[in-house]
Amino acid sequence: MELLECKQLSKMYDGKIALQNVNLTIPRGKIIGLLGKNGSGKTTLIKLINDLLVPSYGEVLINGEKPGVNSKKIISYLPERTYLDKSMTVKETFKYFSEFYDNFDTEKAKELLKDLDLDINLKLSKMSKGMKEKVQLILVMSRKAELYILDEPLGGVDPATRDYILDTILSNFNEGASVIISTHLIADIEKILDEVIFIDKGKISLVSSTDELRNKEKASIDEIFRRRFKC
Repeated sequence: MELLECKQLSKMYDGKIALQNVNLTIPRGKIIGLLGKNGSGKTTLIKLINDLLVPSYGEVLINGEKPGVNSKKIISYLPERTYLDKSMTVKETFKYFSEFYDNFDTEKAKELLKDLDLDINLKLSKMSKGMKEKVQLILVMSRKAELYILDEPLGGVDPATRDYILDTILSNFNEGASVIISTHLIADIEKILDEVIFIDKGKISLVSSTDELRNKEKASIDEIFRRRFKC
């Protein structure tokens, strides 16, 4: 059984097509880049997978089931914008996640936090944007999930923070799980990707192994993307 399948998946807003006839299969054990320009349909697709939107047509299947209670147990989702209460301390966010998710590993979260040399009693309101991004990533990657979905995890942070985020992703997802990373910062992230999905104007335009695509085009994924989506 495939981890994730999208079958003829479509979404319309006020008569406008945001996603059109997406057919997609996500295997296990891969890090996959969901790549497209702003407004291409990346976030709409992610929200449909996470049961935050209802399809206009078609369906999403996670482990053979439609999104719902069971899929929320196995998907760990990092949205583009933080949803955490800034008045909370790091310790309180760990407690919140451990109460909400049975698969949250508090000890793992504490270990990841040590790498940051960060006080567990510090409030989020006292942190920089980059530090809050790291804490939220720790929360997401400390779940023993089957599918991790990260929406623009590198947006608005400095290069050193980007390196930390990539290392954390690479080192901390479960064996046999997969990671979908939606981003427009392709040059920063392509080194960890096994596969790429190009999406444009709500349609999937390419699905490929990164190695096969580089060899075929004799270029980096970033260069290939720029050629295909040149303004």
